[in-house]
Amino acid sequence: MSYKVETIPTGDVLIGEGPHWDVETQSLYFVDIDNAIILRYDYKENKTYSAKVEGENCTSFIIPVEGENGNFAVGCDRNVAIVAWDGVSTSAKVVRNAYEVQTKFELNRLNDGKADPRGRLITGTIYKHPKDMFSTRNCELYSFEKGKPVALIKSDVGLSNGMTWNEKAGKFYFVDSLDYDVKEYDYDLETGVATNPKIVFKHASHLPDGVTIDTEGNIYIATYTGHTVYKVKPSTGEVLLEIKFPCKQITSVAFGGPNLDILYVTSSRLDDQPPPSGSTFKVTGLGAKGLPMTKVRV
Repeated sequence: MSYKVETIPTGDVLIGEGPHWDVETQSLYFVDIDNAIILRYDYKENKTYSAKVEGENCTSFIIPVEGENGNFAVGCDRNVAIVAWDGVSTSAKVVRNAYEVQTKFELNRLNDGKADPRGRLITGTIYKHPKDMFSTRNCELYSFEKGKPVALIKSDVGLSNGMTWNEKAGKFYFVDSLDYDVKEYDYDLETGVATNPKIVFKHASHLPDGVTIDTEGNIYIATYTGHTVYKVKPSTGEVLLEIKFPCKQITSVAFGGPNLDILYVTSSRLDDQPPPSGSTFKVTGLGAKGLPMTKVRV
């Protein structure tokens, strides 16, 4: 297969993460975590707009809120904040905090977050000590459903990371990077309960990070230490394709574009990684399509 990897214009990003393709605006939303910046890549303009979230020191995900045009659920430290942004201005404001978690764990923060196919927000925490992120398993994975208390999906999490769903098969895929694997769960879409974990991908040295899925049920796994996105068939664990990148720290993946056939890939330049680290890439020619991403209900 002949695929093509190119950068898109995003400006200077330290830790790109959390890509979310919004069909309505034909835009890719993502974050620069440690700079507390949210970004929007406009497909038609081939241009990226970015905004600092006022008063915050980190942003871990950004998802449009259903029914609230211009409002986004954004992970800000241990809060799920509702942030107002017009997609163009250089600053954005928190209008309310929807949820807070793990108030006793000051060195924990929210990490990856996505809306499940029913609009629940699923997100988990990591231990954010910069030199010792791998020393504890006091993190957790949560489900936030509108009008209901916060539900705990999983405790004993080391480093909560990527997630995606196969709605037809009733499966949920979750990455705890400390386990160096991707687990598949049976997922009840009516209740948001995940059960029966099974490892579908494991790598001896490449740290798995973000993950997405195509229309055929194959998952795409970004590796933070491996220059690579792996395309994997979960039912067999077979690696169908290794997509290579010119930088090491690949953070997350999302299908987008007018036909949902472009794979957008974020990266990090943490610890003085050389260019093009920190770029956001587009991969074309994969012969695969993704699924429309869901807005969150909060």
